[in-house]
Amino acid sequence: MSTLPPDDQPRGRGLLLLELDGAGSHPAAWRASRTVPGAVLAPDHLRGAVLAAESAGFHAATLSDPGLPGHPDPDDAARLNALQRAAFAGPMTRSLALIPEVDTVYTEPFHVATQLASLDYVSGGRAGWLVAASPSAADAAAVGRDTVRGAGLSREAADSIEVSRRLWDSWEDDAVIRDVSTGRYLDVDKLHYIDVDNGNYSVKGPSIIPRPLQGQLPVVSPAGLLSPEAVAAGAADALLVSAPAPELLAAELAETRAGLAGGGREPALIAELDVVLDSRGQTAADRLAALNGHTAWESPRAQFVGTAAELTELLTEVLAWADGVRLHPAVLDTDLEELSRLVLPELRRRGLLAPTTPDATFREQLGLGRPASRYAATSTPAGAVGSISTTAAGAEN
Repeated sequence: MSTLPPDDQPRGRGLLLLELDGAGSHPAAWRASRTVPGAVLAPDHLRGAVLAAESAGFHAATLSDPGLPGHPDPDDAARLNALQRAAFAGPMTRSLALIPEVDTVYTEPFHVATQLASLDYVSGGRAGWLVAASPSAADAAAVGRDTVRGAGLSREAADSIEVSRRLWDSWEDDAVIRDVSTGRYLDVDKLHYIDVDNGNYSVKGPSIIPRPLQGQLPVVSPAGLLSPEAVAAGAADALLVSAPAPELLAAELAETRAGLAGGGREPALIAELDVVLDSRGQTAADRLAALNGHTAWESPRAQFVGTAAELTELLTEVLAWADGVRLHPAVLDTDLEELSRLVLPELRRRGLLAPTTPDATFREQLGLGRPASRYAATSTPAGAVGSISTTAAGAEN
């Protein structure tokens, strides 16, 4: 592993994220999980996983989306999508941010924006968006369009994010009046048409639900998906940085940060790490060999295989370069137990982790302020207030 950054190197925010989809990130995780395969898809399993992650002190949980690249799970067809699962988990958590993976290519941004805004309300402002761009021909056929590949994926992802951000801004914060005495529900002068036609999407708006609690949900993107210009323009609030091996993570993070220098507001950098730990008398290497004996783990991420103490040392170094780390446990219940018992308490003792604060928004965790609507400055001056009655609002919906 590289040496620690120099004194003038910005230190990270100390965030730990956990991928908690299914039985684990290894494709054969269901064979080693203490949860029977059928129960992995049940609500109780998700409830237990998010509560365990929150109790352990993780700051955020990501949920992968069935069918997207990198998730070759034979049970995908039986699973609710990531956004639906995040909405289920929202009301039962207090400090854990929930970040579902949502495709930007074959899902209309109008629907994405409204569903994510709803998640922000359900979770009390703890929602994020992990953007994905599917190159799948099957996904394209399902919606009756041509398959998008190469640079087209990057353009569609950036356009989808931009449309969604504008839709979130299409309601000003105080657009909802709820004045029972006059029967007014909305100030229509504080709803705005976004009028976007960027070649990929033509959307007028406004959204059909009020502005999210955070104003703008934080957008998390894999590094390299969006163009440098889109990142510099603020398309992403955090980038996921991968490397072929743990010892290369620091260099990859440093290179990514250098590429952002001078390019506008810099997004947070979150390192990606697969994790296999010693557990219950079995070495991590033996556990991984047994899992790979069923199905090989073909992952683009750095892979840590070892003891909890060794992982703690690695994370100590990585967190000096990164704003956070997203851990992908090979087998969720087994590795999460070791992380909760041995790794997170020691990192916290060393002062490397940000505190977990009940009801803090995901933007606050990332150190981001709450932005004003971009359309607020164009509002009708005070005194020229329009409205829509509660009866009309019902008809509109």
